[in-house]
Amino acid sequence: MSEMGWCDPSPDRARTTAAPPCAVSLSRKGRGGVEIAGYASLWGVADLDGDVVARGAFADSLARTGATGVRMLHQHEARSVVGVWDRLAEDERGLFVRGRILDGSAEARFAAALARAGALDGLSIGFRAAKARREGRLRVLSAVDLWEVSLVTFPMLPGARFGVV
Repeated sequence: MSEMGWCDPSPDRARTTAAPPCAVSLSRKGRGGVEIAGYASLWGVADLDGDVVARGAFADSLARTGATGVRMLHQHEARSVVGVWDRLAEDERGLFVRGRILDGSAEARFAAALARAGALDGLSIGFRAAKARREGRLRVLSAVDLWEVSLVTFPMLPGARFGVV
């Protein structure tokens, strides 16, 4: 079953001007669980706390850990691992993520149900700033050690969204 959601982040597909800035194609196919995709970070866009991620900031971290070294949490809660990230990649827009919400726990089933219903569509990164500089009120992050990408109700970066793929 397919429907349209917030963003179609697939770098392989051409964007149309009619699509919202972060549109994603929705369905429930995959290798078990509920497959999701979206952008966890956008280059050059200030979040609500004044952090701006520079292009390439995740490269070293992803080279060290790959997608399997980054946890999928619900609401940044370390006890709530709800799935796995199958792909994390920097592209021209930001940090693209694709993964699966698994049904191994009550918290994961709850997150999956909310995602399918469209009630949960935010992404938020858990990280350590490895290299940053101040530009006025903004903190520009040029190197980031990425620990986790959480499914959240209210992302600090409003454009960090996902959809069920």
